[in-house]
Amino acid sequence: MYQNRSIFRAARVALLLAGSFSIVLGSTLITASPVDAKRTVLRGGVFVYTGDPRTDDMLNHRKYADVEERCLEQLRRNPGSVPAMIGAGWAQGKLFKLDAANANFDKALAKNPSNPMAHAGKAMVLFNRLQSSSQTIIKQKDALLKQAEAEARQSINYDSRFPEAHWTLGMILREQGRYDEAIKAFRDATNMDSNYSDGYSGLAQAQLDKGDIAGAIQSAKEAVAINTGNSTAHYALGEAYRRQGLLDEALKELNTALYQYRNSAPVHLSMGKTLATQGNTVGAVKEFQESIRIKAENPDAYLGIADIREARGDIEHSIAELRSGLEMMPNNAALRERVADQLLRVEKLDDAIKEYTTVMDQNPNNAVAAKGLTRAYYLKANKEATGAFFVSNEYESAKRMLDQAVRLNPNDMELRLAQAKLRSLSGETVDLNTIGTPTNDGERIAYAEALLAQNKFKESDEQMSRVIGNAADAKQTFAVADLALMIKDLPSAEAAYRKASQFPGGAERAKRGMDLIAKQKEVARQDLTLADDLAKRQQVKSAIDKYRSACYQNPKVSDARLGYAICLEKDRPETPDELRLSATQFKAYMALEPALPEKEVAKINKKIASLEEKAYKLDQKSGDTRRGTRRRF
Repeated sequence: MYQNRSIFRAARVALLLAGSFSIVLGSTLITASPVDAKRTVLRGGVFVYTGDPRTDDMLNHRKYADVEERCLEQLRRNPGSVPAMIGAGWAQGKLFKLDAANANFDKALAKNPSNPMAHAGKAMVLFNRLQSSSQTIIKQKDALLKQAEAEARQSINYDSRFPEAHWTLGMILREQGRYDEAIKAFRDATNMDSNYSDGYSGLAQAQLDKGDIAGAIQSAKEAVAINTGNSTAHYALGEAYRRQGLLDEALKELNTALYQYRNSAPVHLSMGKTLATQGNTVGAVKEFQESIRIKAENPDAYLGIADIREARGDIEHSIAELRSGLEMMPNNAALRERVADQLLRVEKLDDAIKEYTTVMDQNPNNAVAAKGLTRAYYLKANKEATGAFFVSNEYESAKRMLDQAVRLNPNDMELRLAQAKLRSLSGETVDLNTIGTPTNDGERIAYAEALLAQNKFKESDEQMSRVIGNAADAKQTFAVADLALMIKDLPSAEAAYRKASQFPGGAERAKRGMDLIAKQKEVARQDLTLADDLAKRQQVKSAIDKYRSACYQNPKVSDARLGYAICLEKDRPETPDELRLSATQFKAYMALEPALPEKEVAKINKKIASLEEKAYKLDQKSGDTRRGTRRRF
């Protein structure tokens, strides 16, 4: 009986191999078209393409080392065996022995240029080369992806029923950011074989890229149901659970994925994000670092570590982590923007401007960098002599970049508000009502900053208060608090840190924030005291410097604004810029003191009008009509 079963099995394999010979082996051409060709089908429905059922069964069960050993032995006995070349190539490609795999695929194509398995294998090899951290490979990424896509499509053209070719194409399209096309390719793969686990796990990843969490969960579960050993499916399921906030379920799936395959950078990255959300920052940093060790060109891992360093108050260390990432990915906008944001927090304004400018030079359409650049220039203008800044080349450069960014993003309200903020600082009267009413918290923050630039403190406070009220968790609240502190809106920062301290685990970080506020207030107080003393001694220029510093550190102190205004008015020789700045400071003083007596308000308004008239006449006298007529964007 056993002998009869063996004879029957051998006969069946022989018949099936004969039907697929023209596609696989290529050494004997059969007139039948590929559509009509028969193929061996393994358990689970996976097609056989090497022509050796045992080899294909081992490939199907991911026994790549065993397949390589088996096929190399076959090649030693029969160097011209195309099935052995194909089997060895696929095993070696999966084992990342890419040069050896490519050589075997080339040999197979030399015997039959239309062999679909060989073309799909070459696409896989090209795609897997991108896992290298070699700068040479990284620089060739776009070219390699195009070449890999061409090989995958050629394989599909020769035989569209091969699910691995569709899967490989899907992975390539994902890497190119073409997610809708990738989803179609993965669906094509599962249509070719409804029991193709890798097809479903690839589909789950593409659905995650698109933000379709429910679809990703369904696809990942289908992949696991077919093959519980599919580590990618467990990863996709874990990442989907993480995004849903189901952290315990996420950790369970991610741990399963790591047990099955330890060297997965995405799994360690997702694990790090999950642990960070749970508050296990030590474990999170370890996972982020492991992700970087496996795949150094991994921006999210650097950003994750930077988040943790920043939350601990170690901004300089956070910047160092981000710069490590930039060494590997110098053109990564997200890393460079984050470096610039952190530099703003430590008041390295020129360095921040340099980083934002680099991003915008690479991509003038980058609205995030344009907004950051405006914020940096706003802080610099307040820290330094405002008039000097607005006649500098830097102002002209900022104006040009903002002009271009607004043209490229005409519907971005935050960007138009940033533009209005810079225009207000330059002395131009800007009606923010013409820009529109903010509809989300991002726009409200930008609106508040623009109001601050116009010294409309009450209206700015109202916008910030609403944003703080809307913050739903510690992360959002700290983000608002840190931003308010950075732009020197200390009352808003204080309110946000107080709210953040009420969230679980937020007390320590909130205390650090409150300490920074207290320190900034004290520096402003000391500068104001020294400025008052210098003013009494008639050391006007030195007093101006200290008043400016006091206003920069704590813009909502009315006494600093008044003293600054008076000294600017007294300074000699009179200049149009200082006279206008004096008028602006008097306006700020009145905005901060809404209960001033009517006589005092009338007196100050008269003084403001006089200062602006003097500035205009000095412009006319010097022939500088450009400053006499306020410049516009």
